[in-house]
Amino acid sequence: MTYFCSLDVILIRTMIFRKIATHWSAVIHTGIYQGMPFIEARRTKLLNIVVLPGMLLAFCFGVLNLYQGRPSLSAVNFVHTLGYLLILYLNKEQRYLSARVIVMLFSLTLYGFSGFYFQNGAAFYLIPILVMAFLIYDNKWLLGCLSVLIIAVIALAYYAPVLWHQKQLVPSGRILANLLISLGIVVVALIYFKSVHVEYQQQTEAQRKTLDILNRDKVKLFSIIAHDIRSPLATLESLLGMFSNGQYEYKEMKDAAAELHLKVTQVGETLNNLLRWTASQMKGIHTEPVNVPLVQLIRGTLLTFEPNIRHKALQMEIKVCGNLQVYADSNQLVIILRNLISNAIKFSHREGLITIRAGWKNKQVHLSVADNGIGMTKERLETLFSFTGQPAYGTDGERGSGIGLMLCSEFAKQNDGEISVESMPGKGTTFRLLLPGRQEKSVEEEIPA
Repeated sequence: MTYFCSLDVILIRTMIFRKIATHWSAVIHTGIYQGMPFIEARRTKLLNIVVLPGMLLAFCFGVLNLYQGRPSLSAVNFVHTLGYLLILYLNKEQRYLSARVIVMLFSLTLYGFSGFYFQNGAAFYLIPILVMAFLIYDNKWLLGCLSVLIIAVIALAYYAPVLWHQKQLVPSGRILANLLISLGIVVVALIYFKSVHVEYQQQTEAQRKTLDILNRDKVKLFSIIAHDIRSPLATLESLLGMFSNGQYEYKEMKDAAAELHLKVTQVGETLNNLLRWTASQMKGIHTEPVNVPLVQLIRGTLLTFEPNIRHKALQMEIKVCGNLQVYADSNQLVIILRNLISNAIKFSHREGLITIRAGWKNKQVHLSVADNGIGMTKERLETLFSFTGQPAYGTDGERGSGIGLMLCSEFAKQNDGEISVESMPGKGTTFRLLLPGRQEKSVEEEIPA
């Protein structure tokens, strides 16, 4: 019985501490919003960290002074408490400049007056206020003026009552307590500033490394794109030159044009992928999900690849559950399907088999695009959805830059989905796409290839 009582006490204490920690965190993050500049967010948090204990101390001293028969000093303490509440409110309303100006003027006036009139050591609280000013302001002239003013107020509060033989209204222990508390606040503020400085350095270093990787990948990417565009254009220029000079007969030119058409189509798809990827990196593409009938979408996508399918004499096996709808951005879903089907065609052998399946499971649409082509190595799979600068070549020498799969991965995430891949060298590759959707009835429909 004693054991269970002790356990209950521990659980109650844990719950109380968690509640206190939750409320403390909520208060010190007052006025901080998502996307707020790093330095401004930390300055606002520092102000909250200083104001919150100051408010609690002022309230406690107000109650204590009222109990000990000092109503005037108690009134000053309660005014302190209300002032700190006002500062938290201004931060909550995102009026940060007003909050910072008020905390300086408010502290100078009330702490200076309390220290001078009551001789309670309240002027020592201006020391952490001065330290905080150096942490939240950047203007040198403002900091210089505040420093002179705060030092003058502390000196006045300390020496003037002695010169004028003013009677001390509080015990000496209270003065020592105020001095120690003010120094403690300074230590806390400096520790917090140190942690912010370290965090900022870590973030800066992480961003620098990310930018280095992006810049390196960008150089590789554009070198590959330049090659992909230059090669077919050079072939086209050469053929047109030979045709205009009479070196090619019309029939020969017609045969060459069919092959050239495929190459130019690949260049167009590469350029489209590049433009979409660039727009997505610049946050220029917005996802607007709607219910998209999957059967019609696959039909329309396959029509664009009919020449490529005929060129390699590929067999298409397509089974999709009827009335299956995907909740996704229709344009982005088309891009995903085009790239997955294009990859399957590119890396399939002549007279190979491509299988497209889609079904409904666990409240998600499961779509797969599989081929029995050349497959991929384990090393290639590990970097498939990130740009590595290593181009891949299809069974007819088709060159791929890898941008298409990067788009597939990014667009899948933007539509609350995920994409995965399984592959074995010489056996083929299967891409699996999971997306939110719905199904009215379970009927499997075969789409003519």
